[in-house]
Amino acid sequence: MKIWAPDFEFIVILALLSVQAVCGIRFVIDREECFSHNVEYEGDTIHASFVVIKVDASWHYSRDGVDLVVKGPSGNQIQDFRDKTSEKFEFMAHEKGLHRFCFTNRSPYHETIDFDVFTGHFAYYDQHAKDEHFNPLLEQISKLEEALYNIQFEQHWLEAQTERQARVNEAMSRRAVYKAFYESAALIGASILQVYLLRRLFERKLGTSRV
Repeated sequence: MKIWAPDFEFIVILALLSVQAVCGIRFVIDREECFSHNVEYEGDTIHASFVVIKVDASWHYSRDGVDLVVKGPSGNQIQDFRDKTSEKFEFMAHEKGLHRFCFTNRSPYHETIDFDVFTGHFAYYDQHAKDEHFNPLLEQISKLEEALYNIQFEQHWLEAQTERQARVNEAMSRRAVYKAFYESAALIGASILQVYLLRRLFERKLGTSRV
């Protein structure tokens, strides 16, 4: 048992060091913004998501959404989303290198976007693939790490969606208040106009009857 202990500790430490954190960013887009994400190994799975949190627009403007184009290191198009307020997707990298994520805003207003991306890869598979004693254990560790990443990724996605929905509800409430205010003002104005016209009508009739 003492013979295997050092190797086991080394593998566990290596597994922990190979973990890649979820890369999340929130930014304001005017027209176009591009980000690069480096993939070190061919065949890795890339997970990504984005949510349009808010639009710096007037209260009556309701159209939002952005375009997203994902390209590989050689410039080939991998994903293409049009006029989306939120999206969650994954794909397998067919080549290593920098992958570009380019957002395009076609609205006349600034939009705030929450963007997440991470790559699933565990280095100890490459370095210890021939070790039959530890392969089952490493496979379980890898599944556990992937599950933890998916939970973190999903949690961030849900938080962004919740924040977007809260802002949408707030904007709808504000529009409802403005609409009620304008309708009330219009009703009061119409009532004042009716009273004025009725008074003019009675004054004319009274002047005619006196003559």
